[in-house]
Amino acid sequence: MGGEEGVDWPQWRGPTRNGQFHGKAWPDSLGRLKRKWRVEIGPGYSGAIVSATSVFTVETEAKKKEVVRAFDRDSGKQIWSANWAGSMKVPWYARSNGSWTRSTPAFDGERLYVGGMLDVLVCLDAETGKEIWRVDLAKRHGRPIPQFGFVCSPLIDGEHLYVQAADGLLKIDRRDGRTLWRVFDEVEKDKSFSAFSSPVLGELNGRSQIVAQSRETLAGFDPVSGGLLWEIPVKSSHGQNILTPTLHSGGVFTSSYGGRSQLLAVMKPGDEFDVVKRWDNKLQAYMSSPVIIDGHAYLHLRNERFSCMNLKNGDIAWITREKFTDYASLVASGNRILMLDSEGTLHLIAANPKEFRRIGQRQVADAETWAHLAVVEGGLFVRELNAIAAFKWRD
Repeated sequence: MGGEEGVDWPQWRGPTRNGQFHGKAWPDSLGRLKRKWRVEIGPGYSGAIVSATSVFTVETEAKKKEVVRAFDRDSGKQIWSANWAGSMKVPWYARSNGSWTRSTPAFDGERLYVGGMLDVLVCLDAETGKEIWRVDLAKRHGRPIPQFGFVCSPLIDGEHLYVQAADGLLKIDRRDGRTLWRVFDEVEKDKSFSAFSSPVLGELNGRSQIVAQSRETLAGFDPVSGGLLWEIPVKSSHGQNILTPTLHSGGVFTSSYGGRSQLLAVMKPGDEFDVVKRWDNKLQAYMSSPVIIDGHAYLHLRNERFSCMNLKNGDIAWITREKFTDYASLVASGNRILMLDSEGTLHLIAANPKEFRRIGQRQVADAETWAHLAVVEGGLFVRELNAIAAFKWRD
């Protein structure tokens, strides 16, 4: 998935699904960012998807429809739009953040796969917007509509999609939308217990695995059969295991709201896998997923501070005294980090385990920016609550 390095941003957290940008180094000044265009659209928290020629967005319209739009990457001119009926209200205690679309689509070079709030998965032709197939996963698998809607961002691997929906982890044939298997079934009778996280694919101890996190458990699954390879409970407050699991050096890093940060080594001493906790520390993530640079995890915390920790032993290198906002999306390149906070401020940070050093900051939006930042060669795309904007680096 994805083409030339740095050219596109085809899925949640980028081409390698870990917040890493692979392309030319960024300038050392955010003053060299120039806004090319900005287009107002409906509200949503779905991150922008970027191809070599287009930018795709998802929004909720009039609390009735879900709308997908494609824009010309250079000019911002709309190319096509597609929509379907779909809207819901999230629980009252989360309603201050809005009942808008949350899942970020995935793009395979030809098709766009979009998760709708009502546990609907839709496949669109990326060139024309024509609907190729649509499946109601909650209805198909006899599950209620999830409390917070379809939150997971689809993962593409070959001819298949992996999504956490219908109160489980599903493998979907991306050609026609068939469910090939459903596992990780953690339910409470007729109550939805859908996950807040998104799966990743990687190799652990010589074995390709889908690593997924539910509200209570972190686990690895065989991508072909769906067979459970290992699992371990993850403590959190009210099941708020939200961040994307991050693979590192034969293990998995995770951190939870009301829990702890920890690195879990996935080992295979015999015929079966075993999970060993290498370390844990007091730091608590909330909704932001970390980036890893030179063996250190840089993580935005529940207490709105920014931190750095050594993944070898869990030692906390530093925590900022400064508070940021309640959410931030992170993209790393070399020894630089771009952090977009939820109030529209973009921070350029030096990845340095010895100290927090901000190189610069700039206001890039006057509205909420809960969607994940998208970074490509020569620029970036900022999804505001009600708009999408393109920025380029000036020579």
